[in-house]
Amino acid sequence: MTSSVPSDVLGRRILCDTEYATVRYAGSVPPTTGLWLGVEWDNPQRGKHNGSHEGIQYFKCSHPTGGSFIRPNKADFGVDFLTAVKNRYGLNDEEDVECEKENALVIGKKTVELIGFDSIIEQQRQLNKLVDISVRECAVSHAGQKEEISTTCPNIRTINLSKNLLPSWEKVTDIACQVQNLESLDLSENRMKFPSVSASIACTLCKLKLLALNQTGVTWTEVLLCAPAWPALEELYLASNDITVLERPINVLQTLKLLDLSNNQLIDGNQLQLIAYLPRLEQLILSNTGISSICFPDVVFGCKTKMFPLLQRLTIDDNKISQWSFINDLDKLQCLQSLKCQNNPLMRTEKYPETVRQLIIAKIGQLKVLNKSEVFPDERKGAELDYRKKFGNDWLAAGGNQNPDENKPNAEFLAAHPRYHLLCLKYGFPDEGELKQQQPFFLKNQLLTLTIKCPDKPDQKPIEKKLPDSMTVQKVKGLLYRLLKIPGSELKLSYESSKMEGKEIELENDLKPLQFYSIENGDCMLVRW
Repeated sequence: MTSSVPSDVLGRRILCDTEYATVRYAGSVPPTTGLWLGVEWDNPQRGKHNGSHEGIQYFKCSHPTGGSFIRPNKADFGVDFLTAVKNRYGLNDEEDVECEKENALVIGKKTVELIGFDSIIEQQRQLNKLVDISVRECAVSHAGQKEEISTTCPNIRTINLSKNLLPSWEKVTDIACQVQNLESLDLSENRMKFPSVSASIACTLCKLKLLALNQTGVTWTEVLLCAPAWPALEELYLASNDITVLERPINVLQTLKLLDLSNNQLIDGNQLQLIAYLPRLEQLILSNTGISSICFPDVVFGCKTKMFPLLQRLTIDDNKISQWSFINDLDKLQCLQSLKCQNNPLMRTEKYPETVRQLIIAKIGQLKVLNKSEVFPDERKGAELDYRKKFGNDWLAAGGNQNPDENKPNAEFLAAHPRYHLLCLKYGFPDEGELKQQQPFFLKNQLLTLTIKCPDKPDQKPIEKKLPDSMTVQKVKGLLYRLLKIPGSELKLSYESSKMEGKEIELENDLKPLQFYSIENGDCMLVRW
């Protein structure tokens, strides 16, 4: 704490006790005497007013109770970067160092982080050997003396500067531009001022590959204004910044492979079309962005869109997705292999969660991982066969027919089930007799208590499982892949009847239910791969 006030006090970030704030005013507040700082708290519950006192507006706040007046001696304006590094890693000469635990250093009563492995204390005493640095919550507010960082710590590659007192992007570049080999920079939880107009680039972070700006208040427009300084950037994290609108990046972010926009309430899913042509984007995180729809209007169903040409992993958890048309459109993506879509209304449209999973697998042909669980070939086959049967009667009612010349399902059916024709070509068209015998999806007619053994894996303990006798062999295989955590190998199932000791019966037809093989309670199912 200090009673003196910096000359650039307005806009500075401060720490008061454990609360963070931004200085909005410095001066007198009659009828009191002396200097006051008007601050806007990050936590508006900490404040008392909106920046006014006795009818006079001294500064403005974004929240009606976000402001307070404090004396300068209550404000911590922070320290320079190297001072924070020395304090964090116990490199101040005057401090008495005591080694207390294998993975901790105690300096007086303060525990500090360690880096490295063997000969840690000696290595930490040499600033020029530091490569990965974390000064999170160390009250860093500025770079310090010019060129001091580059001469003292020339080998830094990773810096965690999250939750400090950096007031502006300019102060960040004062630090980062002195680190020639900087590859990763985390600035999350620093409420900073970013450039609002295009300006000349002070320096280019040529080797920066990862940048985290979560909870910094940055807008997408400001990101694009700063982006020319990141020509090699591959990962950009922008979570929780109240970004609502996007713009198309022009000649920037062209190397980006991962973009995290989670916890930003986008106006609608059409905003995504503005970032759809990032040429190298492989992973897009859109958790809790409020989206309910997505559209790739450049192609019809059955064709692949030119949008998001390399996108492999998509996260859309915690949104408002309720229509299957959203999933249908995802099949247009050229490279999509992994999807996370939990906590959406769509996931509650069927009685059993497993049914929803199977429908998604059947609708997205190239999907290999769904909600962090691998989609094995047998599970895909089972899902697609079930989908073919489940909507077979709808297909017939819409004009579907086994005769290719008469197979003319209407446009409504084709829009709701764009892959159905492809699945019929793959597995054959369902006939009316087959559909009449169809059981309700996942109907449990009778539960069989079976003992599951792996005779070729003696270390695998037997498992007792209850399965419906209407469950097909294909579905049993899909269950066993997950239950036994079996790698992508071909499963072979058989069973031993309690009534025919020593005789093993192979379950060779994946499409037949367990009851077809006369499996009964107490029988033993044998699994090999």
